[in-house]
Amino acid sequence: MLGFLTARQAGLDDPLRLRRAESTRRSSRYVHRFSVETVQWYPHDTGMFVSSSFDKTMKVWDTETLKPAEVFQFEGNVYCHHMSPIARKHSLIAVGTKDQKVQLCDLKSGSRIQVLQGHRGEVLSVRWSPRYEHILATASTDSRVLVWDVRRASGSLFSLDQHNGDKSKASSEAVNTAHNGRVNGLCFTVDGLYLLTTGTDDRMRLWNSANGKNTLVNYGKVSNESRKGLKITVSHSCSPEFVFVPCGSSVAVYTLHTGELVTMLRGHYNNVDCCQFHPDYQELYSGGKDCNILAWVPIVRPPDVEEEGTAAKVGGSPEAWS
Repeated sequence: MLGFLTARQAGLDDPLRLRRAESTRRSSRYVHRFSVETVQWYPHDTGMFVSSSFDKTMKVWDTETLKPAEVFQFEGNVYCHHMSPIARKHSLIAVGTKDQKVQLCDLKSGSRIQVLQGHRGEVLSVRWSPRYEHILATASTDSRVLVWDVRRASGSLFSLDQHNGDKSKASSEAVNTAHNGRVNGLCFTVDGLYLLTTGTDDRMRLWNSANGKNTLVNYGKVSNESRKGLKITVSHSCSPEFVFVPCGSSVAVYTLHTGELVTMLRGHYNNVDCCQFHPDYQELYSGGKDCNILAWVPIVRPPDVEEEGTAAKVGGSPEAWS
């Protein structure tokens, strides 16, 4: 069995944190008016974080004052945003909205400086590559995943094709599709060599991020009824690597390269929307519509007798998460 921490065990009862949270309650004029879809720390320091919402805004927050330093306004609901974890030559935030265009906002200038045109539906998920700072992947309700080099003005680099160019398996449409339904989840592996996608066709696919080829790993049926973006995550420093996917009120755990379903993490009382892996603590955090955030910790198993004297590797085996 895999246990999870309560909010108190996770340290959320800290008085200072509660006082700070008090200042951002609904009574504050700075809070979002509708559901918050994405929150991300500025990758290079903790003095700033960014949130986006169905109230058609994205806000850049100062963590000292807990007030917005910048507010970006959009014409439609904001489904997602993402900042590059490695970028040094740009400070762009990619934003997905009800619009078909991917918006690129510049933190330095405080303005929208570029749009990426290619999708034919709402953009539900965006992710920068952790390997190349100018490479961006975007997913849409048009069943497509596009990979971009934002330095180029000539459109996307390529569109992911679930059939790897086999026209006999493809539909009559000329456009490559990654899924047979809305694509609402994206996640690069830590090294940036692979890209995971999830769709409302109840499938998850693993792609070679360099050439866009479908690796054909079979994860079986991955239930996905979300009409919004779905936040999936991959483990760090584990062997094998694991994928964590919200599935109804549970979190499904798969081995990345074999597709094996390891376990289902159950603890939420309503649908899970997002999950995030913490590499330093080897913990998984999940958030759901039950208004709970759960912290999942793998079981630390003692080393075998013949391996006495070696350290037990937390999260390093499928059994640790089962």
